[in-house]
Amino acid sequence: MPLSVRSGGHSPAGYGVNDGGIVLDLGDMKGLDIDADTRTAWAESGLTAGEYTTAAGAHGLATGFGDTGSVGIGGITLAGGIGFLVRKYGLTIDDLLAAEVVTADGEVLRVDGERHEDLFWAIRGGGGNFGVVTRFRFRLHQLPTILGGMLVLPADPSVVAAAIAEAEAAPEELSAIVNVVKAPPMPFLPPEVHGRPIVMALLTYAGPPEEGEAVVGRLRALATPLADMVHPMAYSEMYQPDPDDYHPVSAVRTIFMDGVEEGTAERVVEHIEASTAHMAALQLRVLGGAVARVPAGATAFAHRNRRIMANVAAMYASPDERPVHEEWAIELADTVRTDDGAAYVGFLADEGEERVRAAYPGSTWDRLTEIKARYDPDNVFRLNQNVTPARAPRG
Repeated sequence: MPLSVRSGGHSPAGYGVNDGGIVLDLGDMKGLDIDADTRTAWAESGLTAGEYTTAAGAHGLATGFGDTGSVGIGGITLAGGIGFLVRKYGLTIDDLLAAEVVTADGEVLRVDGERHEDLFWAIRGGGGNFGVVTRFRFRLHQLPTILGGMLVLPADPSVVAAAIAEAEAAPEELSAIVNVVKAPPMPFLPPEVHGRPIVMALLTYAGPPEEGEAVVGRLRALATPLADMVHPMAYSEMYQPDPDDYHPVSAVRTIFMDGVEEGTAERVVEHIEASTAHMAALQLRVLGGAVARVPAGATAFAHRNRRIMANVAAMYASPDERPVHEEWAIELADTVRTDDGAAYVGFLADEGEERVRAAYPGSTWDRLTEIKARYDPDNVFRLNQNVTPARAPRG
């Protein structure tokens, strides 16, 4: 029978459930043991990023996950983890010290840099292909206060390009997720911009807030802000709760980019404006800093030298609308793509083996298939962005 492993429930491809098979739901596994003295934590896989971050924040500590509190720490960690602290502290997997893995044959393994090193390498970016990860041991960083929040600017192409340039040039204490998006009808936005493209930047300065003011000030100076909610806060406040009835369905495409020129930004704004989706966006996550200092071959996440990770999304209500929005998402991704077609596995939809291989370039794919053959030769864990087990050569 097909087997799905479900952690927080966020899966662009819907692999957390299946028809006619078994769903192994880890959602009730929420144990968390924080050692504030050693700045480490053992966390069970059913925790969400928001739950973990709130508990760690009570000690003035933090581990970086993504940009959404409701995402499960299991899925995002196994994919890599690109979020609010990415330039200062790296990916989520860069703070992963050990894990407990249940393999396809039922063995429970403790994996880290000294035990089952091959499996530890693979789960840091290789997804759920190698077993069920029931617990993670994370490093925590001292982070009692940040300067963070949302800065909304007009979506003029020059502003979009300049915002990315400023985020790349900023000290690595600043991590920026810059969304070019159709403005939702939020009460803090002027009514005349509702439904029009805007720049919605989520900013985190992981350092003294007074030092961050000068850095964020360069972004504020790009245009008169439509809304400015950047202020000193506890890091956990970056994770705002989602409404209980918020279950968006999206057409998505994930790519990497080498930069955003003004001409590119102009095409982005035009595409966003032309979309008929309930919400259309291009999300740009600026990388560099701590991410780039880890060698590309150190983990299964091999995109260490990429400058920007981008995600195209079009949210819609009716399944009948899907083909239109899929076409729009693919067209925008192809329009702004500046690399060789690489992909981030955490944002892949059900796009086929070619796109999965794009997440694991060069020798990374070959190494993953060999480790898969060692720990899951029958491909029990296949409802995911699947890495197929290597086959022994004949003869």
